[in-house]
Amino acid sequence: MITLTDHASVKVKELMDAEGVEELALRVAVRPGGCSGFSYEMFFDTERATDDVETSYGPVKVVVDASSAQLLSGATLDYKDSLQGGGFSINNPNAERTCGCGQSFS
Repeated sequence: MITLTDHASVKVKELMDAEGVEELALRVAVRPGGCSGFSYEMFFDTERATDDVETSYGPVKVVVDASSAQLLSGATLDYKDSLQGGGFSINNPNAERTCGCGQSFS
């Protein structure tokens, strides 16, 4: 399961609050595609499947489907507020190689 840093948790909470919808969770998934074989996908979701893995980081709930959970085991989601190179990034020890954009891996 993916772990959120404190900075990522704070930013996700801010974004969720701005949506104004109760029971939102951050869904993190791995999909086939991207320039290296797999790509990360993140979005807010209210739906849950029976095989989803759910973890809470304070008030932030993170949901990952079962197949993505295997590829995200040990990964960390971080957020950096910067003029250059800021935003969310995933550090995934399961990735053998990543592309230049940081959004896909194999």
